Amino acid sequence: MIMFGRALRLTVFLDDTDTWHHRPMFTEIVHRAHAAGLAGASVFRGVEGFGATQVVHTTRLLSMADDLPVAVVIIDAEERIRAFLPQLDDLLIEGLAVLDEVEVVHHRGRQTNQQEER
Repeated sequence: MIMFGRALRLTVFLDDTDTWHHRPMFTEIVHRAHAAGLAGASVFRGVEGFGATQVVHTTRLLSMADDLPVAVVIIDAEERIRAFLPQLDDLLIEGLAVLDEVEVVHHRGRQTNQQEER
């Protein structure tokens, strides 16, 4: 899929220990985005952060290395992202989800072997 121009970026912030049916919540979000046919999703681990609880979690203190921040970032056309939002409601996420308008200036996936041979 090649995409360019105006799009929406969905970023979901949560803890790396959040789960959905015994698997990481970020994994569930990525797999749902894939099943929905979205352009792509990436998970980024944070080294330090805090949220609604106001408790700072960090990798610098071994005893506080739990509940580190994770951000799941998904970018696609506005209508596709908005259609995906109810999937997040089903997950009952304890975290923050934000939408940003973005401009995609370059998006090209790897070519498959068949496409390279042509």
